[in-house]
Amino acid sequence: MSILLIVLLPLIASLLPGILSKYVKGIHTGYFVLIVPVIASFYFISLIQSVLSAPIIKHYSWMPSIGLNFDIRLDGLALLFTLLISIIGSLVVFYSIHYLHKDEALGRFYTYLLLFMGAMFGVVTSNNVLSLYLFWELTSISSFLLISFWYHKQKSTDGALKSMLITVFGGLMMLGGLSILIGITGTPVISEIMAQATKVHAHPLFTLAVVLILLAAFTKSAQFPFHIWLPDAMEAPTPVSAYLHSATMVKAGIYLIARFTPLFAVSNVWTYAIVIVGLFTMCFASIKAVNQIDLKGILAFSTVSQLGLIMSLLGIGSLSFKAGHETLYYIAVTAAVFHILNHASFKGALFMLVGIIDHETGTRNIHKLNGLMFIMPITFTLTTLGVLSMAGVPPFNGFISKEMFLESVLLSTEHPMINTIVSGFILTLMFVGSLFTFIYSLKIIKDVFIPNNIKNNSEKKPHEAPVLFLLSPIILICVMLFISVFPDMFRPLLQSATSAIVSNNITLNHIHHFHGVNTPLIVTIAIIVIGSALLYFISKWQNVYQLWPEQLKLNNLYNFALDQSQKLSFEINRRLVYHSIRFSIASIFSTLLIITVYVFLKTDLSIYFESIANIRLYELILILIIVIATIMILKAQSRLFSIIMLSAIGYSIALLFVFFKAPDLALTQLSIETISTALFLMCFYHMPKKYRHAEEKKFKFTNVLIALSTGVIVSLIALVSYSNKHFTSISEYYIKNVYDLAAGKNMVNVILVDFRGFDTLFESSVLAIAGIGIYTLIRLRKTRGEQNEETTR
Repeated sequence: MSILLIVLLPLIASLLPGILSKYVKGIHTGYFVLIVPVIASFYFISLIQSVLSAPIIKHYSWMPSIGLNFDIRLDGLALLFTLLISIIGSLVVFYSIHYLHKDEALGRFYTYLLLFMGAMFGVVTSNNVLSLYLFWELTSISSFLLISFWYHKQKSTDGALKSMLITVFGGLMMLGGLSILIGITGTPVISEIMAQATKVHAHPLFTLAVVLILLAAFTKSAQFPFHIWLPDAMEAPTPVSAYLHSATMVKAGIYLIARFTPLFAVSNVWTYAIVIVGLFTMCFASIKAVNQIDLKGILAFSTVSQLGLIMSLLGIGSLSFKAGHETLYYIAVTAAVFHILNHASFKGALFMLVGIIDHETGTRNIHKLNGLMFIMPITFTLTTLGVLSMAGVPPFNGFISKEMFLESVLLSTEHPMINTIVSGFILTLMFVGSLFTFIYSLKIIKDVFIPNNIKNNSEKKPHEAPVLFLLSPIILICVMLFISVFPDMFRPLLQSATSAIVSNNITLNHIHHFHGVNTPLIVTIAIIVIGSALLYFISKWQNVYQLWPEQLKLNNLYNFALDQSQKLSFEINRRLVYHSIRFSIASIFSTLLIITVYVFLKTDLSIYFESIANIRLYELILILIIVIATIMILKAQSRLFSIIMLSAIGYSIALLFVFFKAPDLALTQLSIETISTALFLMCFYHMPKKYRHAEEKKFKFTNVLIALSTGVIVSLIALVSYSNKHFTSISEYYIKNVYDLAAGKNMVNVILVDFRGFDTLFESSVLAIAGIGIYTLIRLRKTRGEQNEETTR
């Protein structure tokens, strides 16, 4: 089976849920959709041994003229992500079958979910920066649709808009960075760009490319200060949160950093930015998580914090490029890859379990939940295992990768690039972030499950969820436990993924739970002891969160910027667009005049009248008719007369085409003119009568001046273009190839349909969109009429 088919399978399958949900009523649409990620899961699992031996590289031509092809590279890093996308995608789809009722818009939901799944497959397997960008933006669009699935809720649409604005901004930055790389290397293929690393490093735009790629990664992976979109995105259905924000979308930025680290790691900007921003994000988000009262809000800031941890590990790993610290390299990068796997397992399960708590109690507010340990024992057990792994408590898999993180940070302080001040700052962020991670993790168990004096005020009577509803988180927790017990079984996959980040044949040591009594273990014990004490006395110090000024919150800054930009755009539209049609046309023509005059003054251009054909008498008569008809339109007081004069102009131009030996153009002009006249007559017949208003002479004079100047300038542009030909006319190409390449004898038709087919397609699309708009307005008017009639009754 072709790997391209599997990558595109979700995109192809996204056409079906809408049809299935409409015509197959007896079976939940999710059961049909489940087939897609299951097939992908088995396919990528079957490739593990092959990829561990050597990367799978495929080339599928698509648009070779612009370099946009399906260049696929499935190495260890891409394989890890495809396994997460497909396996967790299967569990999320199965979970959603029990989470979403049949009355929901299932066709729309699963269409968006499959679009997102296919986009993520494309991102992690692309070996072409153009296709990478294409799929990258598709993840932003599809996630926007998923987050706003419950569009009747204001918070859902606001959260979707925020995620779209921030991630699309990052996408545009990435497009700039990738364009620079293509400009430097002359190729869009990622592996070929990497092969020209020395050339890229020496280019003056190298640092700019670094900054642009970093912005793309930071916005997608919700790094400070771009993290504000992720908590608001939790308004999406829980299956969406479990998928997008634990295993897929937010990991796209991590993937981008990992993929381009071999190219950019020599840059100090790259290394310092990733380490410091990552650690600060981890620390800041973990502190914010403790003060959340919504369970999904806690998990949202937890996700931001964990992403910061992984990001910082990739930055620490890049330090080895400058001093050859092999030990630091393999510990840090392996820890990053390992934590990607671990985080997906426990965080995906925790999101699903929070969705179950919400589904069975009617609330996610921790102030309304209490003592669920005995009411929902299975959910309690699964949640406890998940949060212990998230907190980094031994012997769970989260502890193993967290200990590798602590060791990496401690080793990084010995690197020549890290001075004493930076070292102290890094160690502080590491310890505080890890400490609050432990606190918010255990706080979930303490507030939701452990009985206390607060009465349970859930909106529904709590009860344990059905077994099938619990099956997906059970599987993920079992995977988490399996990794915890047998972490070394995953070492070949981790080594393959690590080697893909840096092409270096490093053999990883065995992954153990216990490495003796060392500094990382002592730090872990200190975190557990201090964290437990702070959690016990949390009511004594939690009020410190109220000290932070409301005005300095980033969400307020975002809301202010969004509000001001909307006001500014409205004011610009009011002044430039809504003023009047005359004003808009005058502004466009005035701009054309200014730019053209400027170019003429700055450029040495000549007009050669010798090469211009003589004007014949009948041509002069036709031009005179056009001029007279134009003046009559300006003086006309009747719409009917104006339409007749406008038609006279069109038919005169058609005659000019006949005289210039272009019968096809003349026939086209005659057809368009006839149809346009008929449409104008139909439209104006139904419009209310409106006579011309008196106008000041000064206003008329301004219009005349602009109109005449524009006519003169356009004529000069035509004469200058005709007199200064720098290239051979493309007509020669058409004459030679119109029959051989397009198998057509009518040159004009072939040009429009084949050589310039996209122009014709887009023009047809404009007509189709206009038709849809007119149809919508008619239906809207009809619906309102029916509503008014019903109200009258």
